[in-house]
Amino acid sequence: MLLRSLLLVLVFTFGRADGQIVPEGATLDTLFTGGMTLTEGAAVAPDGRVYFSDITFTFAAEPNAVQAGHIWRYDPATGETEIFRSPSGMSNGIKFDANGNMLVAQGADYGGRSLIRTDMKTGKSYIIAGLYEGRPFNAPNDITIDLKGRIYFSDPRYLGHEPVDQPVMGVYRVDPDGSITRIITDAGKPNGVAVSPDQKTLYVVSNDNGAVGFDRLPADATYHKGRMALLAYDLHDDGTASFRKILVDYWPEDGPDGLVVDVHGNLYVAERSVKRPGIAVRNPDGKEVGFIPTEVPTNVAFARGEDANLLYITAGKSLYSIRLNTEGYHLPTP
Repeated sequence: MLLRSLLLVLVFTFGRADGQIVPEGATLDTLFTGGMTLTEGAAVAPDGRVYFSDITFTFAAEPNAVQAGHIWRYDPATGETEIFRSPSGMSNGIKFDANGNMLVAQGADYGGRSLIRTDMKTGKSYIIAGLYEGRPFNAPNDITIDLKGRIYFSDPRYLGHEPVDQPVMGVYRVDPDGSITRIITDAGKPNGVAVSPDQKTLYVVSNDNGAVGFDRLPADATYHKGRMALLAYDLHDDGTASFRKILVDYWPEDGPDGLVVDVHGNLYVAERSVKRPGIAVRNPDGKEVGFIPTEVPTNVAFARGEDANLLYITAGKSLYSIRLNTEGYHLPTP
């Protein structure tokens, strides 16, 4: 019994004694396949239920049937999935803060183009970032939070009829006092964001497809891809960030989408290359140390508590899960 306990400690302290994070022979479990268009932004609430976005592109809608997104809720205790919020304001990234509030990045294409916080006890929602310098955001995409309660979110634009109001596609910080600061302007078209467990690094994905409205271009239009990369920024005590290095350059393949970290600082990156789609497990230097093949993925999230080694994956119109030999990182709760 003592030896078994020591081995378990090794597994969850170091990932595995043999360094293998993805168990040999591990396969994906399909949990849900009923999405309307594109599942995104999975996040696990303190009670273990999984919330994820369904981005209902309006250009693919039926006549007179425009939808502005949904948020689904999956209950692992029952295996049932139901609509939590509709319309969702074209929600994309979702995160839960240390107090159990839901944060949602609402995009463009008839979306809210804002960041909202929902009190999960009362159901009331509040806009915490709606304008910057008096103008709407482009299309808030992904969210991460540091130990001081500061919220970081990316603001690219991929589609939608609305004007592009900001002068750059950047990354913003929302402080606990409500102030908003643009902290990154040199990340190309920022998408996924994640703070490292040691709070010293802000990881930013650039997925620059070369268009701010691919839905409004002819099907045969060609456009030039920009930066497709996984970037590391030094995150300073005051919440500012400075570019450190390119960890992975994917160009000319498509760059990743969302990402999360585990308790050891490894990255779980939803990589969208059509040649090799899946979740790449990378160490803090960007070296691949594991890979989970999937259909073209959008985002990832770790479960909590006894299931902290369970990774949820959104891809296509579905939600998947897989068990790993490590645990996900979450903000400590009060």
